[in-house]
Amino acid sequence: MRAFEYANPATKEQAVGLLSNSWGETEVLAGGTDLISLMKDEVIAPKRLVNIKGITELHGIATNIKTGLRIGATATIQDLLDNAIVHRTFPALWDAAEGITSPQIRNMGTVGGDLCQRPRCWYYRGGYGLFAKTEKGDPLVPGGDNRYHAILGNSGPAYFVNPSSLAPALIAYGATFRVFGSSGKRDIPAEKFFLTPKSEGEREYDLKSNEILTEIIVPMAAGARGVTYEVRQKEALDWPLAAASVVVNLAAGKVRSARIVLGHVAPVPWRSQDAEAALVGHAIDEKTAQAAAEAAVKDASPLSRNGYKVQLARVAVKRAILAAAKGGVR
Repeated sequence: MRAFEYANPATKEQAVGLLSNSWGETEVLAGGTDLISLMKDEVIAPKRLVNIKGITELHGIATNIKTGLRIGATATIQDLLDNAIVHRTFPALWDAAEGITSPQIRNMGTVGGDLCQRPRCWYYRGGYGLFAKTEKGDPLVPGGDNRYHAILGNSGPAYFVNPSSLAPALIAYGATFRVFGSSGKRDIPAEKFFLTPKSEGEREYDLKSNEILTEIIVPMAAGARGVTYEVRQKEALDWPLAAASVVVNLAAGKVRSARIVLGHVAPVPWRSQDAEAALVGHAIDEKTAQAAAEAAVKDASPLSRNGYKVQLARVAVKRAILAAAKGGVR
């Protein structure tokens, strides 16, 4: 690992004052479960780390009847799992947190870190950049080992998948992300926070190099039924091959509203309005769940070695819908 400066600010104002105006010069340290690995592998080499763990206002989880659930950016995954309101009122979010099975990551990894982690594409991690191109500029992924890459939103130049476990559920619940920088705070709908970069110098989220994610606000979801269903290779620590977060509201036995968001299948968490439309106005049964699942993947464009992910995404959506109809009981 290359030498770097270490800063330990006490306030968010001090933190953003220590950040650079361009990406790569500085990085934010929270749990460090991914950042340190990137630095050890020399995928990134920041000149300064700005530790935000000591900023008190970024801690904790609280509930306000009017504004909803407030999650501090440095709240840990274990904090989510230990919170009774998250478990009872936001089960899709709790499911997503439960899917992170490593005790070390649960206790050290933060909510903000999960949302802002970099792609786990092995080309990127191997030093080939976000878009994994040869020296001549030809993309490596379409004809290479793309087993775990995107099947949606993959027309190029990005083929990686968004790695966040929590993002699909937060989007399904209509969350808002609050960021803070030298110009003050900004509120960004969760669905619009994640971006597909077009150049190597960009990031995969709507965050400037001198801004930090400070908190997540989730509106109260009383009466909503939510589930996150993930498909992975093993029960031990592993990232899902496909996931779906489903939040539905029922009235008179029929779906009044629905939000369906897929994870690990596109460069951004992928909301499927076609799948939502297939549910609204109908009672949930095997037929309607299957129709919604088919709609969710109708635009899939698998690469040479990841066609199997289309079926996994279809299964994740269907099973999440059926589980949500039963109140979240699998």
